[in-house]
Amino acid sequence: MLLVTGGAGFIGSNVVAALNEAGRTDVAVCDALGHDGKWRNLAKRQLADLVPPAELPDWLRGRRLDAIVHLGAISETTATDGDLVIETNFRLSMRLLDWCTASATPFIYASSASTYGDGAQGFRDDQSMSALRTLRPMNLYGWSKHLFDMAVVARAGRHEKLPPQWVGLKFFNVFGPNEYHKGAMMSVLARRFDDIKAGRPVQLFKSHREGIADGDQRRDFICVDDAVRVVMWLLATPTVSGIFNVGTGKARSFKDLMLSAYTALGTAPNIQYVDMPEPIRGSYQYFTQSDVGRLQRAGYNGGFTALEDAVETYVKAYLDRADRFR
Repeated sequence: MLLVTGGAGFIGSNVVAALNEAGRTDVAVCDALGHDGKWRNLAKRQLADLVPPAELPDWLRGRRLDAIVHLGAISETTATDGDLVIETNFRLSMRLLDWCTASATPFIYASSASTYGDGAQGFRDDQSMSALRTLRPMNLYGWSKHLFDMAVVARAGRHEKLPPQWVGLKFFNVFGPNEYHKGAMMSVLARRFDDIKAGRPVQLFKSHREGIADGDQRRDFICVDDAVRVVMWLLATPTVSGIFNVGTGKARSFKDLMLSAYTALGTAPNIQYVDMPEPIRGSYQYFTQSDVGRLQRAGYNGGFTALEDAVETYVKAYLDRADRFR
């Protein structure tokens, strides 16, 4: 059996889908379904078990697993409850790390590009402690992920026992099917698609930084299929351990993203630029771009989908259909 925490969430449900499609039905999911329709992310899947988070310690006791893919977290970059975020994102991760170490179980977990903060130190996935200490995440979510990265690397540096495979994945801006429960944390494409379809103007943020045009704030947008492909490769390649960026390596603008959606629908662009809210101006990232060299040197050669192609697939296969779920 293989356990996916956060398996009813966005990336997690796509990992579960890929595992099912690869012939694995011995997949257990640990997640809280709540009342926001997350169950629909798993409605087409076959599961061996669905474990409430509070029951996970008892569920794990005495169990043998092929691997744990730990994607469960409070992922809102606007979260403010420090105690809850640390308990959920850091301390639970530490307990799972300890369990995987004791049981010799491969452990793949979600870190985040939010750990890089404003990008002043670049976006190179140097996992040395000296490099990690220079990073300054700009929000509570990023800090919680950064704390765990440092805890794992510190153990490795002291040559302490770790799981036979341990991997942290710094996901950049992932978009694709099954993100609809995320509300304000959905990709801007998913949030604005109904406006595009209805012919209403799409609003993007104006730039409040000299030298950067409105809508030209840039992100490393990666489709969820590409992100999942990396996870599947790691599950099949247990000799690889470390912290790796998961992005395309190419920054594209929010304007590019939306224009690709208009092209996919064959409609004329209608974009308006609005002021960025004051509370987020000081912490807003204007540029992210992953360095994927370490992942490629580790042996990954799955490639990454061009933005225009990824958007076209998302629009035509999911967003522009009655059933948007994978």
